[in-house]
Amino acid sequence: MRVLLLLLLTLSLSFAQEVIKIGAALSLTGRFAKEGQLLKQGYDMWLERVNAQGGIKIGNKRYKVELVYYDDQSDPTTTARLVERLITQDNIKLILGPYGSPQVFSAAPVVEKYGAVMVQAGGASNDIYQKGYRRIFGLYTVATEYGRTLVEYARRLDPSLKRIAVVYAKDIFSEDSAEGAKEAAKKAGMELVLYENYPKGTQDLSGIMQKLRLAKPDLVIGCGHFADSVLMVKQMKESGINPKFLAFTIGPALPSFVDSLKADAEGIFGVVQWSPALNFKDPLFGSTKAFVEEYVKRYGADPEYHVAGGVAAGIVLQATIERAKSTDPDKVIEELRKLRLETLYGLVGFDSAGRINTKPMVVIQIQKGKRITLFPVEEAKPVYPKPAWK
Repeated sequence: MRVLLLLLLTLSLSFAQEVIKIGAALSLTGRFAKEGQLLKQGYDMWLERVNAQGGIKIGNKRYKVELVYYDDQSDPTTTARLVERLITQDNIKLILGPYGSPQVFSAAPVVEKYGAVMVQAGGASNDIYQKGYRRIFGLYTVATEYGRTLVEYARRLDPSLKRIAVVYAKDIFSEDSAEGAKEAAKKAGMELVLYENYPKGTQDLSGIMQKLRLAKPDLVIGCGHFADSVLMVKQMKESGINPKFLAFTIGPALPSFVDSLKADAEGIFGVVQWSPALNFKDPLFGSTKAFVEEYVKRYGADPEYHVAGGVAAGIVLQATIERAKSTDPDKVIEELRKLRLETLYGLVGFDSAGRINTKPMVVIQIQKGKRITLFPVEEAKPVYPKPAWK
């Protein structure tokens, strides 16, 4: 009997060693709950698919994956505390990132301190990569490219656009996006007629509306988050402000933008990290198209870029573990630094700071209530100039 018990204990310990644990602190409640839940969908789709295929392969063995989640309640301080808990109490040093630049930024020094590694698809601020962190790898093209891409696209669409207004929230992502728009406008020789910020979570932009009306811009770019974009559209309509080109960094990417604004969303441009209209080969799903089809079958709608980024983050972490033949963070980091991997999200590779440097941003527009991709592939011709408010 004693021999049998020892054998069962040995088998039990052996089985426990067959699991690779990965941790994530996500905004499942609070201000960024919508985006956090979408990112979790991506992580979960990757988890289900990799485990259905036998798990992560290290050498000749396969290991099932377990994801340990905590809710950071959209609070960056809580994110840092929970990531520390994952590393020090749960003994998990493979981390999938949170949603939001402030959350990623607060988690980064914790990951560095404890010798972990984080692959993140939730933070795009340049600041994440300017502090010398060596253990954070991000799949989001940095925030300055949001504003820059919109200005460059607008100028290609209509070189006569001269007067630009940039309105942005006081947070690190939005400030970076606005800076990118300002730099692109200066390079194009445009006149910056308004460059104005507002507090995070504001419920009233009437003061900015007065300045916009007086400035009479041809091109308006709003750099903020979903609620900011909806508020700005409503107050622009109330104020009778209707520029030729109106764009936002975040709002138009989400279905809720059209749900909230109905016909008032028509003709508004946006910029996203990824679009279902793109197609790449993928090591887990086969292709972008196959991933999109599976998502639509499951959820009844096209996937958001947050979901695709979450899946890709899992794929990248899996690929580098398999190439390193180890879960040791330092060995995984070595593989991340030399990675070039085509995924459903696009080609993934990182510069020396851990910033993705292998993919462009995607320009979209709301047309007849749908998000249409215009760049780098063109699903339809752009509607321009922006239709009058109805």
